[in-house]
Amino acid sequence: MLKQRNINILLVITIICISLSAIFVKLSDAPSTIMVMYRMFLACALILPIVFRHRDSFAKIKRREWIAIVFAGIFLAGHFGLWFESLKHTTVASSTLILALQPAIALIGGMIFFKEKLDMRLVLAMGIAFIGVVVVGGGSFGGGSAAFLGNVLSFLAVVSVVLYLMIGQRNVKSINHWVYSFLVFFVAGMTVAVFNLIAGISFTGYSTNDWMVFVMLAIFPTGAHIIFNLLLNYVNTTTVSMATLGEPVGASILAVILLQEMLTPVEMIGGVLIIVGIFYFLRLQAGSKQAVPKESESI
Repeated sequence: MLKQRNINILLVITIICISLSAIFVKLSDAPSTIMVMYRMFLACALILPIVFRHRDSFAKIKRREWIAIVFAGIFLAGHFGLWFESLKHTTVASSTLILALQPAIALIGGMIFFKEKLDMRLVLAMGIAFIGVVVVGGGSFGGGSAAFLGNVLSFLAVVSVVLYLMIGQRNVKSINHWVYSFLVFFVAGMTVAVFNLIAGISFTGYSTNDWMVFVMLAIFPTGAHIIFNLLLNYVNTTTVSMATLGEPVGASILAVILLQEMLTPVEMIGGVLIIVGIFYFLRLQAGSKQAVPKESESI
């Protein structure tokens, strides 16, 4: 069983990993759905040796769980596809701000589907972090019908990822998290592959640089989702979703280091608020009772 300190460390690692996503995407001109497809398939290939060690777990998966895995994969593919498409219609600030609603939507979903109790202190912690996201994003929304479409797509992306995580919260305790991640990634990759096939997007002809980006996306941001699936043995979807609020901070810091971008004083203030909100949330969660995974779910 993971201790709270180790859970917090893993959450910090996921923030760093998902923060790299925006950096990698900027380094490739490949279509977004191609990046998503190869990101999923390469992640499957990378974890295949570990999954092979747990191959006996496949026979233990029940029919209901197979159905849940398929839907989780579709929702994950929908999240990536909707998020990338939203950026074509609205500003990064608007889309990022809407994505920051993920913990709140996860909290509502937990109350509806898992009968979780509402703790106003957790809501306060979310509020502090959300204000930080607003400050970092400048609180600006793009105007016009195109921007409205982009904002709607971004919101749907949030709903998709929350549903994906909630399915994991319900099923990952009964399925080895490596096997679960492999199957969900494979379904997500196949879902996007079908879309690319229908849309007539070429599967080949990409540069060495593009393939390097595909591999990096498979290792780091997708690796965060493997950790998310592991953590769902111990914490709920809301807690996992709080880690995503650290992405604007992590991405900004990495952009300074890797892309020589500069941080403004306003962004620094917003970043501090986000960190304080996440830290306060995790401190509150430290005293709560965590789910104990089965022995087969250990790393």
